[in-house]
Amino acid sequence: MFRGIHQVSVDAKGRLSLPARLRDEFLQYEDAGVVVTIDPMSRCLLLYPLSEWEQIQEKLDRLPSFQPQARRLQRLLVGHATDLEIDSAGRLLLPAPLREFAKIQRKSTLLGQGKKLEIWGLEEWESQREEYLSEVSLENLEIDTLMDISL
Repeated sequence: MFRGIHQVSVDAKGRLSLPARLRDEFLQYEDAGVVVTIDPMSRCLLLYPLSEWEQIQEKLDRLPSFQPQARRLQRLLVGHATDLEIDSAGRLLLPAPLREFAKIQRKSTLLGQGKKLEIWGLEEWESQREEYLSEVSLENLEIDTLMDISL
């Protein structure tokens, strides 16, 4: 499971260095491959272990392609999906179009989200986080209802 927040660097060639703990998490999967794609709802990238991505792609493939919303989702997620490999130094080469979409520059943020990681440009994440925090209050979140737990 991927969790936590990590500040990472991206070099001039677009290689993102994964922290050792996250590299170890990816090694827990049978196939060491990873897939990166865009998040259609936020300006970030989604990074999946290959086996997790394959389950999502199967669900996307079952959507009725004649429905405009389903087709849009397929085009955005599958169309931007790129197979990557973690090199021996623990780096991922992020394609330029995906880096541009997510406004990823030298400093980036990795945000653990369970079975995937989100990759954010540092400034973009800080801005989004502040927006989330300004909108949040325990009253309007209804956490108890959403999670069926008591905090």
